[in-house]
Order: sequence, then structure tokens, then C-alpha cells
Amino acid sequence: MAIQGALPVSFGTVFPHGAFALGVEAITDFETKRPQMDKDTGLPLWAVDVIDADPEARGKAKSVKVKVAANVCPTLPDEVPGLPFRPIEFEAMAVMPYVDDSGRRPRVAYSLRARGVKAPGTAGGRRAPAKEAA
Repeated sequence: MAIQGALPVSFGTVFPHGAFALGVEAITDFETKRPQMDKDTGLPLWAVDVIDADPEARGKAKSVKVKVAANVCPTLPDEVPGLPFRPIEFEAMAVMPYVDDSGRRPRVAYSLRARGVKAPGTAGGRRAPAKEAA
């Protein structure tokens, strides 16, 4: 059986040196101008802008977006005095490989997904309420 869909991965595998959140915004469908919906859950998608704390990360790898499916905008952890960014961890991360053919030649790229956000070292994340079952 071939692997289909996103591959589950731990936060520490993706960001072994940690990550910092810059902000969060709704993802809008380019054609309809309406919120983009997650195909699996039917929930709106939110993009969290993240800086990888890995000192070796360069260029496009230094700043990434992690998509979070939630009914309402995910709440970022509180600011830490003295730091310009908010340390963050993601819960239930997954990596979705895809072919990026926007450059001179196609390459394999990855879309990062998560189910929730939390402050580093906390047990419970700050998840947006899910849709109630009918």
C-alpha cells in the first residue's frame, strides 16, 4: 500500500532547535476570496508565520508557514519579556509533500500542518474549538 496524504511527524523532528511565531492570519482561497477550508476536517485554515531557531537554517528554510485547521483563529502563546518573538510548539504535526513547479525546474516541497499551538514545555495546547457533531 502506498502512503497517501500527510505524514505524521513530531514537532522536535521538524524544529529540533525550537521555533518562534511571528503572527497568524486566515488563509484565503485565491479564486473565491473566501476562507480556505481543510479538506479533511472542513475547518478554516490559518497560517502561522514561523522562524526556525536552527542557526544553520538559511534562506527559505529560515521562515516557514504552518497551516492550522481551526474554527477560530489559533491563539499564540504569550510574549516572553526580552524576546522579539513568541516561542511556540505545534501539536499533532504532519508533513505533506508536493511538487513545486513554480521555478525553473520542478522540485519536491513540503507543506507543514498542525492541529494546535502551545507554549514550549506546556502540556495542553491552545486549540480552537472544533465543529460540533450534528
